[in-house]
Amino acid sequence: MDLTGSMLNYRRFIKRRNYSKCTVKNYMSTLRQFILWIHVPVEEVTNKDLLGYIDHLLDRRLNPKTINCHLDSIRGFYNYLIEEEQVQMANPVKPGYALRVSKPLPRYIRDAELIRLFAVIKSTRDTAIFMVMLRCGLRVEEVAGLTLSAIDLARSQLLVHLGKGSKGRVVYLSQDARSALMEYLRVRPPARTKRVFLVEEKTHRGKPISVRGIQKRMEHYAQKAGLNASCHQLRHTMATQLLNADADLVTIQDLLGHTRIKTTQRYCKVSNLKVQRDYHQAIEKVMQRHGKGGQTGAPSGLGRPDGAPP
Repeated sequence: MDLTGSMLNYRRFIKRRNYSKCTVKNYMSTLRQFILWIHVPVEEVTNKDLLGYIDHLLDRRLNPKTINCHLDSIRGFYNYLIEEEQVQMANPVKPGYALRVSKPLPRYIRDAELIRLFAVIKSTRDTAIFMVMLRCGLRVEEVAGLTLSAIDLARSQLLVHLGKGSKGRVVYLSQDARSALMEYLRVRPPARTKRVFLVEEKTHRGKPISVRGIQKRMEHYAQKAGLNASCHQLRHTMATQLLNADADLVTIQDLLGHTRIKTTQRYCKVSNLKVQRDYHQAIEKVMQRHGKGGQTGAPSGLGRPDGAPP
């Protein structure tokens, strides 16, 4: 088997499936690491070899999520060889090989901490960047890739062309986010690029700011404000605030661009004031229905069932 040719063909195959550039790069990188590690031809790799590779990755102290990414790329390559190139072999990556991954709850930034964070941001550009992330729930990649044509100030909305998984969506600008964005656009220097947010330092002045550039600005401001905050926590904060303001889960799902409602439901476990309000309203009705409350003896609602004889 021509391994080099098969790898090139596999790269074309996943690109045709509209995988992002980052995903294609990561798949091919992890696949190359696996090819260099094995000591037998690709078509002769066994389940035992694969388990040995997992042990090798664990010895490197990679976290379970990263190891599962390695397994995904290897499994995908073998599926391609079997289904597209008709290579007669079994896929050595079994479904049960994936490592269990912990699912920590989303971390959000509290209101008092938000005030401290934005108090130290003096740059018009950075205020607009982080206000848009907070109010629109954009990922850092989506903010870095935002174009001038995607802004509709008349309707107070943004069009996210390439979200996660290459899915587009419409998000809406709050009054403060719209004002911050307009203020930046007024002072934004002319540039050939269509990207909204530009580098302000002299060396790369006028070029689009990168994802890492935005993250470094957040790290700078968080340290200055004495906070442990990240760009993605602004997105979590937006979702938590909307949920606490009684926004529907499906609405939040659409705004965040989640494929599955199950992902959005994780926010229900984080500072869900709506659950508290619903509980107290419901329990008050229970207490009123079963008695006036405040009487000594059995708690309201724990007496005889409705209609039971004395």
